[in-house]
Amino acid sequence: MCGIWALFGSDECLSVQCLSAMKIAHRGPDAFRFENVNGFTNCCFGFHRLAVVDQLYGMQPIRVKKFPYLWLCYNGEIYNFKQLQKQFGFEFQTLVDGEVILHLYNRGGIEQTASMLDGVFAFILLDTANRKVFLARDTYGVRPLFKVLTDDGFLGVCSEAKGLTNLKHSTSLCPKVEPFLPGHYEVLDLKPSGKVASVELVKFHSYKDEPLHVACDTVETLPSGSFDLETVKSNIRILFENAVRKRLMAHRRIGCLLSGGLDSSLVAAVLLKLMKEININYPLQTFAIGMENSPDLLAARKVAAHIGSEHHEVIFNSEEGIQAIEEVIFSLETYDITTIRASIGMYLVSKYIRKKTDSVVIFSGEGSDELTQGYIYFHKAPSPEEAAEESERLLKELYLFDVLRADRTTAAHGLELRVPFLDHRFTSYYLSLPAELRIPKNGIEKYLLRQSFEDTNLLPKEILWRPKEAFSDGIASLKKSWFSILQDYIDQQVDDLLLEKAVEKYPFNPPKTKESYYYRQIFEKHYSGQSSWLPHYWMPRWVKATDPSARTLKHYKSATQE
Repeated sequence: MCGIWALFGSDECLSVQCLSAMKIAHRGPDAFRFENVNGFTNCCFGFHRLAVVDQLYGMQPIRVKKFPYLWLCYNGEIYNFKQLQKQFGFEFQTLVDGEVILHLYNRGGIEQTASMLDGVFAFILLDTANRKVFLARDTYGVRPLFKVLTDDGFLGVCSEAKGLTNLKHSTSLCPKVEPFLPGHYEVLDLKPSGKVASVELVKFHSYKDEPLHVACDTVETLPSGSFDLETVKSNIRILFENAVRKRLMAHRRIGCLLSGGLDSSLVAAVLLKLMKEININYPLQTFAIGMENSPDLLAARKVAAHIGSEHHEVIFNSEEGIQAIEEVIFSLETYDITTIRASIGMYLVSKYIRKKTDSVVIFSGEGSDELTQGYIYFHKAPSPEEAAEESERLLKELYLFDVLRADRTTAAHGLELRVPFLDHRFTSYYLSLPAELRIPKNGIEKYLLRQSFEDTNLLPKEILWRPKEAFSDGIASLKKSWFSILQDYIDQQVDDLLLEKAVEKYPFNPPKTKESYYYRQIFEKHYSGQSSWLPHYWMPRWVKATDPSARTLKHYKSATQE
């Protein structure tokens, strides 16, 4: 996890522009480099480094003797770089996983490069010999990337939007900053003036398709075409374990977020099992957050005891949660209601990890709810086919919601997130299964996933079959939910009259509740006029919902509700 930033064709002094690059310094607390491009005095790269792999030669932009005309700035982890090196006979100059991007590009161009990378990534690749700039982002957008491109060809690229919002440019007072689409690459021509012109934007991978890099995966070819339940369950276990195993690549200490729900518990259990197998010589630290005696804390405690991790509990009170709201919205760069609610706990636990421990590479359970139909409202799906379509829509929009939350809350404290449920091969296999296999059964969501691990003893039965909690309830005390605490506080902050006039003040995505209005005010304070970053609010489907919380749905049964 790092922070990348680059400008091409800047009309303003680069020493002034580079102040914007410092806005993402939290993403790379270990080192910073600012480098001009030879022959293009108005083009430059900025890089904030979190040293996780090859601590000696990992500074960027990466340049190697063999390709002196290539410049690479990337944020991510390429899990199959050694397999690619072996398959194609690449001669690496460093131990950095991202170096493989240079070799792949030299061998087969940008299409093959993006398609063959098994990992999470956002990169800027400059080819001065052919006068090209390439941008690319992984399938689910696990690693963030934003860009601004003006009519006269000034290009700015950054890991977070905040590094681009205050750039100066002669022809535009406020250039439009946009998220770069996941699963795409863009080709731009570099002119002698340093300005660029977009040539094409290409979708290189769809999450339903088996990725091209399967050809050099470490797992053998699985039985295909058979949807026999025992075969399916075995394949799910094999691919999920493989997804966790490949993400063990790190020179820094590994930890795991643990809410005590199914997803994070499965990740933690498999992670610890594999760490023992490869003789990692330190205990796995797991981290849970909640208010005193919250359901998540109690469930996580059971899981930690069962798997034998070194467990940490972070207890926060309502005041600490409320005080964090503005910092969280600034970090997230969104005003989405459920994203902000769920981010408070993750932001506070990440802060604890950074200050109190030496764990840097943090595993988490993001992506499972979207992939395995874990949200409560899936019980209301009219048909298995419509449930499957909704699952795909959620995966497509992950970069706007859960993946955004997970990246920004951890990156704000210089941590690197790893999400095995979003492994390309695991997700493409799960989505290839018949729609009726993937729906909730017997009133239980994620039934197939739970069933697949039933006979493994990885988790206690009550955890494996624990119902879905709304995140804001999971971290709440039994006396009062975090949802209720937020409503009570915000009710005092937003006047009824303000809410009545919300549509006039905020015509795009107008707030419909006081909570939504409160978040929007804070967002506009930091990112005025950038409301289009969120195309729509996250809301459940097939139910008449005015609030995204699971606790507002009839099916939801929480221990915090009487």
